[in-house]
Amino acid sequence: MAARNPDNVNFPPFETEDLRANLTKFLDSPFDDPSGAKSRVGNYRWGVYAFFDYDGEPIYVGQTNEMLRTRIRRHLTNQRTDAVAMSVLDPFEVFEIEVWPLPQFQETGGKDAAAKEYLNALERQITQRAVDGSEFKAILNEKDPPSGALVVEIPPSFRHRIVSDRVYELRSHPDFRIARRALIISRLAQVISERKVQGGLRRVLETQAKRLQWLATRRYEALGGAASVAKEGDDD
Repeated sequence: MAARNPDNVNFPPFETEDLRANLTKFLDSPFDDPSGAKSRVGNYRWGVYAFFDYDGEPIYVGQTNEMLRTRIRRHLTNQRTDAVAMSVLDPFEVFEIEVWPLPQFQETGGKDAAAKEYLNALERQITQRAVDGSEFKAILNEKDPPSGALVVEIPPSFRHRIVSDRVYELRSHPDFRIARRALIISRLAQVISERKVQGGLRRVLETQAKRLQWLATRRYEALGGAASVAKEGDDD
């Protein structure tokens, strides 16, 4: 196999290519649903999904009735969602994905009222569980799930990492993550300053700021905290 020419723009950056490859592997993973049928995770039309960062923190919850594969790939491999385009969600912060497929609606049309009510209820419950389990009692969704009173039983899920060992070594260092998170916050703040936005986007900015502070504080304390700060006159 010929070596790659780094100047050849036909090749995507390594981390981008790695994300695509591991995401495809995740979406092609087998899933045994309760009915006994077997299918690939990404091929279920209806379902809820959640993204988790390198600390296992839930950062985003969504739903789809157009196919899990289509919706998740749209989030993580291009700019065709508001969450990515407006810097609400940084694909490079996603370490694991969990999905809750709904095989009982596989042949159900997207406008079916009962199926949509069930999907909304499941998203509400998964979102609440994510918020309750978060260090910050918040996730990065700009909007809350649709309201409703229906409560459903949470179905079996599939969760797995989408980051290779090599990318993990590159991206998991706290200083890298602090810099990346600060960059995303600055982009989001710029979006807010340039547009008329709703409160949800400002809530995301506040949550991201708390996440940045938490990460920076943890790193500072791990390196010695106040004891690591030199005093004026000390030798370099």
